[in-house]
Amino acid sequence: MPLRFTRPFMSQPQKDRPWIIRTYSGHSTAEASNALYRGNLAKGQTGLSVAFDLPTQTGYDSDHVLARGEVGKVGVPICHLGDMRTLFDQIPLEQMNTSMTINATAPWLLALYIAVAEEQGADITKLQGTVQNDIIKEYLSRGTYVCPPKPSLKLIGDVAEYCYTHVPKWNPMNVCSYHLQEAGATPEQELAFALATAIAVLDELKPRVPDADFPALCGRISFFVNAGIRFVTEMCKMRAFVDLWDEILRDRYGVEDPKFRRFRYGVQVNSLGLTEQQPENNVYRILIEMLAVTLSKKARARAVQLPAWNEALGLPRPWDQQWSMRMQQIMAYETDLLEYDDLFDNNPAVDAKVAALKEGARHELESLDGMGGAVAAIEYMKSRLVDSNAERLNRIEAGETVVVGVNKWTEGEPSPLTSGEGGILTVDPAVEANQIAQLDDWRAARDTAAVDRALADLRAAATSGANIMGPSITAAKAGVTTGEWAEVMREVFGEYRGPTGVSRAVSNKTEGLDDIRAAVDAVSDRLGRRLKFLVGKPGLDGHSNGAEQIAFRARDCGMDIEYEGIRLTPEEIVKAAQENAAHVIGLSILSGSHMPLVEDTLSRLHDAGLGHVPVIVGGIIPEDDARTLRELGVAQVYTPKDFELNTIMMDIVALADPREIAAE
Repeated sequence: MPLRFTRPFMSQPQKDRPWIIRTYSGHSTAEASNALYRGNLAKGQTGLSVAFDLPTQTGYDSDHVLARGEVGKVGVPICHLGDMRTLFDQIPLEQMNTSMTINATAPWLLALYIAVAEEQGADITKLQGTVQNDIIKEYLSRGTYVCPPKPSLKLIGDVAEYCYTHVPKWNPMNVCSYHLQEAGATPEQELAFALATAIAVLDELKPRVPDADFPALCGRISFFVNAGIRFVTEMCKMRAFVDLWDEILRDRYGVEDPKFRRFRYGVQVNSLGLTEQQPENNVYRILIEMLAVTLSKKARARAVQLPAWNEALGLPRPWDQQWSMRMQQIMAYETDLLEYDDLFDNNPAVDAKVAALKEGARHELESLDGMGGAVAAIEYMKSRLVDSNAERLNRIEAGETVVVGVNKWTEGEPSPLTSGEGGILTVDPAVEANQIAQLDDWRAARDTAAVDRALADLRAAATSGANIMGPSITAAKAGVTTGEWAEVMREVFGEYRGPTGVSRAVSNKTEGLDDIRAAVDAVSDRLGRRLKFLVGKPGLDGHSNGAEQIAFRARDCGMDIEYEGIRLTPEEIVKAAQENAAHVIGLSILSGSHMPLVEDTLSRLHDAGLGHVPVIVGGIIPEDDARTLRELGVAQVYTPKDFELNTIMMDIVALADPREIAAE
């Protein structure tokens, strides 16, 4: 009888479900954004990720003076229930998983979302999604805060408490480390600062629910992270996050059920590393960065959104977003990635790196605990981020960190992707006027008495310390606007100006600056006093990293700097220029609102008799706009490609030099 060899039974590995596929989008108007969302869903996107414009994020209506030039630029303007209704027209919210990147006004935008869902006939207990609702990182990196830290933490708690009872499948808070990395955080700092924020939120929530319910509430807290180009380190960072979060919930809060200790996170890969030079290289960067959050099964993202290749140039078009979406779909559906268990278990190099990251994060967490936690340590964390970012930029300038096409292999062929018309999407300037007109119509048509009653009830709830979510939903249905809701919060809780992280004392990072310092001294002698450089951020743009690094370097070069942080009006900047007798003014605007804000500032400088003071401008500024700004009288325009800060410093010295001015 012939021998028969039988193969042992091999079970097929069970394939994981793909992560939620998103693109972060929204711009111009609710109508335009709705069309974009429905188009993306038709192309295979499986969840929505809503970008709001800066007035909406900071609690101003589109007709507020601070909203000028900002309406619809970095996201969609949502002033009232009608806007939110239009945004989700023909999109069944009960079936959708929606992420809303909103923080200071998160209670209000969630209230509007719930009101629209109820209008659609949805069972709100079935709503799924997330509000970011992380205000602490706003003080550190993004700048869209409104109220001081303690009442803001209370509002985070209100959202979580309400959702736990009424919208149980909703993630009420998304601890966001994304902007920490963009602001310069090392992996250890990103781990520690994010986890310290989560601890502050859990401490706020613990007294609000019965002890038996607290573990389930912990299970609803999610994270939103950044994945950079060093993808092995970033993958190890995600494994460290998983371990540390499990450890904190088990040891600090006594959460016994492992399912409530799962580290649940969404991700957008690093936009900071996208380059204006040779932008086609960004496609590879985005793909490589996605590997960090998809390769390791035990630390895989639950939702992924990718930037577009041209976001360093401006607003991406639908085609650009489609390209990034297809990248996710190919990874999830064409490769065999989801068919295997974790690829990195028991890898000695990975285990060692994860252990080192956890050790560094624990050390940083101990320091923050010793200061009284995340809220008490905001100023410390901000200064640490500015220092870390300075070190990162120094390494790029020195060539120690290679950025292809930027500081190495800079010669290349012109990109056909950026030639001709339509390289990026631009927002029609008429959008702002149309949005304001519709806002006027909304106010005129609503029941004023109902609005007044709703605002009074909201104010009473905020003043008494009651949960504001119920009154906020009532206010949404009554027709209250975003600015009116936020104004109540400002009245009751006050406003806040976060630390800049830039001290006036010179740092120890002056190596290689001797020539510039000597030039500053020489020009200061000719001026009769120390060269005064004023750095201003007009408008609502809270991306302060560039302004901070310019001020940081100018200070270390020996200039007398004046930098008061974000969210200044052109009027305030001109007043500061008068009071400080500035020799040069630098304006930083990354939100796309540079044209109206710079024009306004230049006009006010002229009216104040300061038209002779040189103005330089930095931001994501298309060449056509840069040309127009120079024609208006701007001395220099800098974009992300101008990464050599020392060159900018020498430009400032030349602009302030009275000999150069006389020669002109």
